[in-house]
Amino acid sequence: MSFNFEEEANELVREAIESAIKQVVLEKRHDLSNILVNYNDNEKPKAENIKWISCKEYSKEAGIEVIEKFIATWKRDSAWLYCIDYIDEESHDFDRRFNFRVRWSIPTRRRPIPRATASVYFTIRVSRIKPPTLPVEVYYVFEGSRLVHRPGKSRFRESWLKNVISSKVEAMEQVTF
Repeated sequence: MSFNFEEEANELVREAIESAIKQVVLEKRHDLSNILVNYNDNEKPKAENIKWISCKEYSKEAGIEVIEKFIATWKRDSAWLYCIDYIDEESHDFDRRFNFRVRWSIPTRRRPIPRATASVYFTIRVSRIKPPTLPVEVYYVFEGSRLVHRPGKSRFRESWLKNVISSKVEAMEQVTF
């Protein structure tokens, strides 16, 4: 009796794809229901924002502080913990871009070390050509998404973090070692 690795691999890939499609459909339904609830009665929800530091006040430490101050405005469960890491600096002709990663998780008593984390990547742009008294420009993206968010323009949704973590956990469950 021989074991057909190719058939087994194809079956594993097919199951993973079907599971991913189901997850995407569930997420889209959930997002749509959130949109319908949040825009009921033509009320537009306010997006969070803070007063950002000026270009001349910028430093790595100040960048971490303002990111902390900004994410403190996000409405989320208090069980979420995060850490902010400085990643790198990119030098361009007209600005410098400082990249940070904010890693989120929900540790519990039963699982103090989380099975998965969700990352949000922040970029702080310090202009070389604008007056140094103007504020820095900030934008951020959630892991696994290409949508670029700007403070004051889009409202944080806790479900974005939950979706990243649940998709990672589900992907890990599909793989056996």
